[in-house]
Amino acid sequence: MNTSKAEIETLRLLGGRLCLDFANTMDPRLGNHPCDYLRDYSDLLQWSLHVGLLAKDEAEQLQENAAQRPVEAATTFEQAITLRETLYRIFSTLARNAFPEKSDLDNLKAMFVRATTHAQLIPATHGLQWDWTERAPALAQMLWPVVHSAIELLTSEEVKKVKECPGVGDCGWLFLDTSKNGSRQWCSMEGCGSRAKMRRQYARKRANSSQHIDSA
Repeated sequence: MNTSKAEIETLRLLGGRLCLDFANTMDPRLGNHPCDYLRDYSDLLQWSLHVGLLAKDEAEQLQENAAQRPVEAATTFEQAITLRETLYRIFSTLARNAFPEKSDLDNLKAMFVRATTHAQLIPATHGLQWDWTERAPALAQMLWPVVHSAIELLTSEEVKKVKECPGVGDCGWLFLDTSKNGSRQWCSMEGCGSRAKMRRQYARKRANSSQHIDSA
């Protein structure tokens, strides 16, 4: 299924963490006929604008660079999809209270090592923090904060709050459950939550109708 700039701009950001939103650029993750919002390097730039990883002038410069270096742009896009699918497998596995494959963790570690070579430590209110703002116009620069976000989440207590939305058997989006009692079930109540509620109501109506017919 094709996507457009407008579709990427309206893509819901429900994950609660950058790495989870990146994993959610396939919709749905479960079920049939998924829509992949990332089809090429231009889409990757558009998503990076959407989530605030790039400013408009940075994205335009990277688009020009990609046109001049198409092979590198294609390789960067392949790396982005590899990262996205690695993140999805890792976090969806953890959401099911299982342990991710060592190969996925090793791949993420290698990506993190590469990303960190482009980072610098800058002053922050609590001491120091990683930063990628002082960077050359590298085609893969939007991937570095995504990798860092994943490592940061994986090594925190919050990783226990990662959940996978069941939808009605057709979602699979990842999100961080920050509700007070940890009871959030859906990526959004307006979307999957509402559809699940409607399906339950329909099932009850059918059950009641069947009972009336049997008793007649």
